[in-house]
Formats: sequence, structure tokens, C-alpha cells
Amino acid sequence: MLSMLKKFFDFCNKRNRDKFYGAVALGVLDALFGAMKIPAAFFAITAVLNNEINKEAFIKVIGFMLISTIGKTVVNRFSQMMQTEGGYDTCALKRIEIGEHLRYLPMGYFNDTSLGHITSVTTNTLEQMSDIATRAIMMVLQGSITTAVIGVGMFIFDVRIGFISVICILIFMLVNTVTNKKVAAVADEKIEADREMVGVILEYIQGIAEIRNYNIFSRNASKVGKSVERKKNADIKAETTAIPAVGFQMLLCKLFGVLIAGTSLYFYFDGTMELNYLITMLMCSFMIFEALDSAGIYTALLKIIGKGVDLANEVLSIEQMDINGENITPANHDIHLEHVSFAYENRKIIDDVTLDIKEKTTTAIVGPSGGGKTTITSLIARFWDVDEGSVTLGGRNVKNYSFDSLMENFSFVFQRVYLFEDTIANNIRFGRPEASMDEVIAAAKKARCHGFIEALPNGYETVVGEGGATLSGGEKQRIAIARAIMKDAPIIILDEATANVDPENEKELTEAIENLTKEKTIIMIAHRLKTVRNADQIIVIDKGKIVQKGKHEELMAMDGIYRNFVSGRRKAVSWKIA
Repeated sequence: MLSMLKKFFDFCNKRNRDKFYGAVALGVLDALFGAMKIPAAFFAITAVLNNEINKEAFIKVIGFMLISTIGKTVVNRFSQMMQTEGGYDTCALKRIEIGEHLRYLPMGYFNDTSLGHITSVTTNTLEQMSDIATRAIMMVLQGSITTAVIGVGMFIFDVRIGFISVICILIFMLVNTVTNKKVAAVADEKIEADREMVGVILEYIQGIAEIRNYNIFSRNASKVGKSVERKKNADIKAETTAIPAVGFQMLLCKLFGVLIAGTSLYFYFDGTMELNYLITMLMCSFMIFEALDSAGIYTALLKIIGKGVDLANEVLSIEQMDINGENITPANHDIHLEHVSFAYENRKIIDDVTLDIKEKTTTAIVGPSGGGKTTITSLIARFWDVDEGSVTLGGRNVKNYSFDSLMENFSFVFQRVYLFEDTIANNIRFGRPEASMDEVIAAAKKARCHGFIEALPNGYETVVGEGGATLSGGEKQRIAIARAIMKDAPIIILDEATANVDPENEKELTEAIENLTKEKTIIMIAHRLKTVRNADQIIVIDKGKIVQKGKHEELMAMDGIYRNFVSGRRKAVSWKIA
């Protein structure tokens, strides 16, 4: 129990840790105030039995009762507030800390780790912790402290009963430890099933379009169903394991109470305990084990708190990229890759690539799927670190830049655009939160999206669905371009930004890209001939190597992948339905 509490307290920041320590101190006071009922009852019983009911005895008893009741109420209120604030604030801050930590992880982490795992940790796990931590820690500590205080009081009244109480408490702790280990074994299974279910459901929802297109509902629904069934079985198993264990502990506490009461009666009939002490011990026998029972029930929940701490720390322990470089403003925006190699999961993706990209030029990267096109742009922007060689911007290795100062030089427009569940205006000013509304509108006009935004029910204040679900693909692309225009970075990376755009949006999207890329360094990954033929240089990537490099005319004059690529595109465009 103590190790679990220490683990959670270490998990908290200093401010919240101090709140919990303060709550523990108040818990001691709460137990002391609660225990004052015992001497109050003792004095009342003694006065009645001795027929000494007078003003002095009355004031003494009422005084103890008032101090006990008022003190316990006030202390308990502050103790609960401190623990509640500490629990919720800790989990809220950990969500922010995890978000910041994820920001500087290599992109390979997100390919290697289920989105469901991250989502489950930051939502379900930390949500459970924020609720459970407050209740469990409060009940375990308060129950334990109350038990200890009453136990000391019983020693003061009768050493024999005090020793018996200690033995009962030690037996209870032993039983509690054994039962908690049984509960812990199924708790791990329950948490793992919960994590798996979140991942499977997210995958199903995100891939719903493909599932509908290929009519594979039964297969995917079966996968979701099995995951939900596993979660249900894990929950039932956890409950059916915990309920008998908790029930046995409750029975044990009741039997211990009976033992203390019976022993006290024996001592009374034996003539070694007076009646006023007997009645006080009978009262204590219920109070001490009631508090112990309450603490025992919640100790099982400490395992969930400990597991939650482990899962959150697991994410936070993933090694970040070295982001502690300098805040550098490059003298120019020339990019150079020198003998760059990169492997992912023991598979070499980029193999000894050397490449120059001059400032304010356009470089198109083409090649077969899986050849390494996107990986090269990711290495340039330092989404990954190279295994061999170096990438420089303005003559300085990108590793020498602080991550934030490096990102100031790049804007990205991807094939798959993600918009946040917020107003369109806020989505556009995402890169510059301080931008005025006039600047937002100016960027939207350059991106050719002002017209359709104005036609929306609330214009720029229209809230888009998560991921931009309420907008078409072309509309989302243009908002992403407006976002990049707003940032006004000197280097633009376009990753197949026009690959899946419908014809009615293509003209406006092309104009938007032209407005975005004026006087910029452009690196584009594209499959459309019209978007690459006017590039200053075209790089052909195959199996992680640069196999061809030059202008459109130069590459068309030689055999190879590029000419085959262009020929294939021309044939596709000329196809007609007879």
C-alpha cells in the first residue's frame, strides 16, 4: 500500500504533492477529532453509572462532542478539497505533459504505436486515475489513520484489548495483501482489454470509408465485436474476483469486532474490567474495524492508480529527439543532404542520398510508391533523425537548431488534411494564434477559400467537425493552404497535396498553391505531370536511392523511371469510354 501511495505522490508535481501531504496531515486531525467521541462516551457512561450527572460532567461530555463534530466537519472539508484538487490537477497536467512529450518524438513512434494506446492512456486511464485517486487515497489513508488512532486509544483504556486489536489488524493486512494480489492479476487483464478495445474502435471509425467501399463490414465488425467481448469478460472477471475478496474482508472485520466485544465481556465477567470500560470497548470494537474495513475495500483500487502511473510514465519515458539546440535564424534557406541513410525497423528506406535544394527553387520528388519520397521530406524537416550523413539548412546541421526555431522555417500541406474541431478562423490562424481577423480573411482569399467560407451559416465562425468532417476534400485542402499562407514560412513541403482533388476544385486549388509558393523554397511530392514539369529540378527516388535527377526535358531525353512515369500518365489521361 505504501509503495503504491509513494508511486502516485512521486507522479504528482510538487504543488499537488504538497496538497496530498497536507491532506494526510489533516487526515490525522480528522481521525483525532473522530476519536474524541470515545472519551466523550466514556465520561458520559462513567457519570451515569456513578450517578454523578452534574453540570461539570455535562459540560465535559458536550464539549468533547462539539469539538469532535465541528473539528471533524471542518477538517474533513478541507482535506477532501485538497485531495480532489490534487487528483484532478495532477491528471490534467499529465495530459499536457504527454502532449508536449509526443511533440518531440520521432515520427516512427507514431507508426509503431497504436493510436488507441495513446488515446486510452490520456483519456480512460488518466480519467480513472483522477476519479479513483481522490476517493481511494482519501479512504485508505483516512481509514488507516483512524484505525491507528482508535487502536492507540484502546491501548490506553486496556492494554490487553489493545494487543488483541493489533493482532487482528496484522491478520487483516496479511489477508488484504493476498486478496489484492489476486485482484491485481485480473486488473492488468482488464486494463489491457480496455486499451485494445479503444484502439480497435478508433481504427474501425477512421477506416469506415474504406470499409464501406469494399463492403468488409462483417470482418471488421467481427474484430470490434471480439474486442468488446474480451473487454466485457475482463470486466466480469475483475468484478467476480474482487467482490468475494472484498466480501471476505468485510466478514473478517465483523468477526474481529465480535472477538473484541466477546473478549471484553469475558474480562468484565471475570472481574478484571469495569462496566464503563466494557461499554467503551464495545463501542470501539465497531468503530475500529469499520474504519479498517473501509480502508481495505479501497486498497484494491490503489493497483489501478499504480497501473495508470506506469502507463503514463511509459509514454513519458520514450526517448525524445535532442531538441535542445540553438534558436537559429539561417542566413539563407539552401538545403543540403550529404550521404544520408535512414532505416526503419531494420529496413533501409534511404540509402546514401546526396542532394542540394537551392533557396527559392522548386524541387519535385517522384518515384514508385514506397521508394522513400515522403521519408526524405521528413528527414529534411527533422521528423526523424538520419542514421548516417547529415542534413543542413542554411549551412547549419538541422540537429543544431532548437526544434521550434527549425519548424519556423517550414510549412506543410499534406494529402490528408486534419482540421481541428474549432472555428474555421481559428483553424486558419493555427500557426499564428495572434493573427487578426483581417489577416485571416486575407490568407483565405489568397487560398481561394473566402467564397465558400462566406457561404457557410456562420462564415468564419462556423465550427468544423473533428478532422474537418463537415467539409469536402478540396475545401479542407484550401483551408490548409490558407493556414500555411498565414504562417508564411520560407520553405513549403507539399506531400501529394493535389493527388485526390476533384476536377471542380482543381483550378482554385492550383491558384491557391501558386499564391502560397511565391518566392518560396518548394519541395513537392506529386503524381501529376502538370505539377512537376516546370520544377527547377526533378528528383526520381527508387528503393531509397536517387536514380535520376534533372529538369523535365533532360529526364524525358533518357530512358528510365521518369519517362515511363510520364508516358503512363499521358496514356491514363487519353483513356476514353467507347
